[in-house]
Amino acid sequence: MLEKGFLGGRKYWIWMACLLLFMGAGFISWLFQFREGLGITGMSRDISWGVYIANFTFLVGVAAAAVMVVLPYYVHHYKAFGRITILAEFLGVAAVTMCLLFILVDLGNPVRALNVILHPTPNSILFWDMVVLNGYLFLNIFIGWNVLTAERKGSPPPGWLKPFIYLSIPWAISIHTVTAFLYAGLPGRHFWLTAIMAARFLSSAFAAGPAMLILFCFIVRKTTKFNPGNEQIRTLSGIVTYAMILNVFFFLLECFTAFYSNIPGHMHTIVYLFRGLHGHTGLVPWMWVSAFFAVVSLVLLIVPAARRADDVLAVACVSVFIACWIDKGVGLVIGGFIPNPLEHITEYVATVPEVLITLGVWATGFFILSFLYKIAITVKEELRA
Repeated sequence: MLEKGFLGGRKYWIWMACLLLFMGAGFISWLFQFREGLGITGMSRDISWGVYIANFTFLVGVAAAAVMVVLPYYVHHYKAFGRITILAEFLGVAAVTMCLLFILVDLGNPVRALNVILHPTPNSILFWDMVVLNGYLFLNIFIGWNVLTAERKGSPPPGWLKPFIYLSIPWAISIHTVTAFLYAGLPGRHFWLTAIMAARFLSSAFAAGPAMLILFCFIVRKTTKFNPGNEQIRTLSGIVTYAMILNVFFFLLECFTAFYSNIPGHMHTIVYLFRGLHGHTGLVPWMWVSAFFAVVSLVLLIVPAARRADDVLAVACVSVFIACWIDKGVGLVIGGFIPNPLEHITEYVATVPEVLITLGVWATGFFILSFLYKIAITVKEELRA
């Protein structure tokens, strides 16, 4: 079936060519970073995780969100999701691939990644993060390809595939839970030291991931002859609504705990993010933009009549994506370093090479996603014909 990914019209190839240009710019910037070292980035001793890990953290949630389609379809037998299950699984493949690429570029020298395998340390959360991410990537490729092959033949998925499908459900939750533990297990960072960090991760994942899937369903419906279905999109919009409500609620819980307890270490990061601290206001505009789009998304999603309109739902999903990307990446990751354990403030600004590398990784993910979607949609169109 791979050959179907190479069959497309003029618009498809223009899109792929544009992605290749961004990938090329990102690769050239990475070669420059590889030669000069991570000193060319905006990272420092005080802020050792920047835009790379911010995007990694967000995309882990997007990858985990595939379970919100797989679980109802295979466990609760919600047959309507059968039309879009493959789209969700292939979105997971692209998202995990981007996650792994962001880790590699953040390491500076990608060979260092082999240390996790050559010198395994099971008592390290990083070791288990490597296991769950690579395992989830394999599961999505393996399950998605076999399900699509069976669909092409007009038969149900083989029985031996069911254990892998059921395994992928808790595995999807584990990739975001383990990633949350990377932050919650650091006692020197008060902003991350919270028992509900994993819950915050999962709520944002189950909002942003299905929101992206809805947007892709709209694009697929408009650019191809395959219709993902109105019922499927409406059900996903309900999932996004409840998940986004929980995401905002959990953040408000963090604010209450920090300010009611009046513990400086817990308050300082939130104050820095939304008001600035000691004259440092680098992330304040970002966080207010995130808050604005979070409110917009909730207003549009909570009203059922509003989210039943495709145009309104598309705006709501874009708002969810922007709000979660800023809050989960920029705010959570970068903001968690400010102030440092010595109460000093070092701000972070991404450099041009970092931005180009980041865009290159995103372009790589969209290239993989476009190629896989082309295969899946071509198969579905042939079956319909």
